[in-house]
Amino acid sequence: MSDEPSVSVPYFPITDEVYAALTVARRGCEELLIEDEFIQKLAKSAQTRKPLRIKLGLDPTAPDIHIGHTVVLNKMRQFQDLGHTIIFLIGDFTSLIGDPSGRNQTRPPLTREQIELNAKTYLTQAALVLDCEKTEIRYNSEWSMPLGADGMIGLASRYTVARMLERDDFTKRFQNRIPISIHEFLYPLMQGYDSVALQSDLEVGGTDQKFNLLMGRELQRQYGQEPQCILTMPLLEGLDGVNKMSKSKNNYIGISEKPSEIFAKLMSISDTLMWRYIELLSFCSLDEIADFQKQVRAGYNPRILKVLFAQEIVSRFHSIADAQRALEDFNLRARGGVPNNITEIQLGGAPLPVKQLLKQAGLVPSTSEALRNIEQSGVKIDGTTIIDKGLKLEAGVYIIQVGKRRFVRVILQA
Repeated sequence: MSDEPSVSVPYFPITDEVYAALTVARRGCEELLIEDEFIQKLAKSAQTRKPLRIKLGLDPTAPDIHIGHTVVLNKMRQFQDLGHTIIFLIGDFTSLIGDPSGRNQTRPPLTREQIELNAKTYLTQAALVLDCEKTEIRYNSEWSMPLGADGMIGLASRYTVARMLERDDFTKRFQNRIPISIHEFLYPLMQGYDSVALQSDLEVGGTDQKFNLLMGRELQRQYGQEPQCILTMPLLEGLDGVNKMSKSKNNYIGISEKPSEIFAKLMSISDTLMWRYIELLSFCSLDEIADFQKQVRAGYNPRILKVLFAQEIVSRFHSIADAQRALEDFNLRARGGVPNNITEIQLGGAPLPVKQLLKQAGLVPSTSEALRNIEQSGVKIDGTTIIDKGLKLEAGVYIIQVGKRRFVRVILQA
């Protein structure tokens, strides 16, 4: 979607305060459009002492979020710390449509029950990053439902099919003769209308949301409002350092995972990827990060910084005490020991084949995965690596380890 020239607005002086806020906005971002307009919005806010209205919309399409999702939440927290009004918008209406962004097929819509359940989880998890007492929490069903058929037809008349097909994912599906449902065209229109309803000054989103964010600018113009600026944040790479973080690719870190799991996964990232994680996820200042980088170039061990970063993240989603225990568990595992407070389960059926035990203990999703781990010397029982795929365990108590991080104490009974 092409953008029109900047609108004419009164000029406000650009102070050191404005430049400092702009530095915060730029941190880790992919694009800031239109930057000159946003500088003037910041300058106007600084002079009038009226906070900007900054919007983030999330559709509650899943019951849980991973740290990749918190990249945009962190950016909102930075703006919140600058004193601006943060709007955490839950897309309970847009979830009924389904966001087509990045999709090569129609997304199945969720039920109202699923959406309401997921929304509660999102609020709980967002509170781990945002100061919810200072956050404006809204649901887009507030203004979308009252539109009715007349309002929806009027909104749809404001945009053409030709311009909608400029969207990359729609274009590819159209060229490849992959079906596009009419209701999918409504999604960017409704997300854009959210900006009109909320009179937002800036909307934050992932790079995959650029088309939808620009729609907000377009509709605000048509409704006689000063158009919002948009800020896109990159999609965080997963633990593999290649693909974006995703549960389906099993390269994610869930913020509701156990502290020891979060800590160990963060320690597993490469020293190069560490800097990107720190820039996008840490609350350290840019000056502090630059100083860390200078120290590493001078010979400082990056592992020490990785430990500090991992503790920061665990503390944010759990507690300082949990972060300290996670560090102790990690060091214990590194020395070949067993972490404290591991999960304990009871199983019956002894003698039980080891492949069945691993599956029933929840350490692997299938017996074939259990055999693969044994073949790769990735299974230990009481500290001894298992190589016999046909091994059967008699009744007893065992410490089972799969890989570097998965431990369980099994009480096996006949």
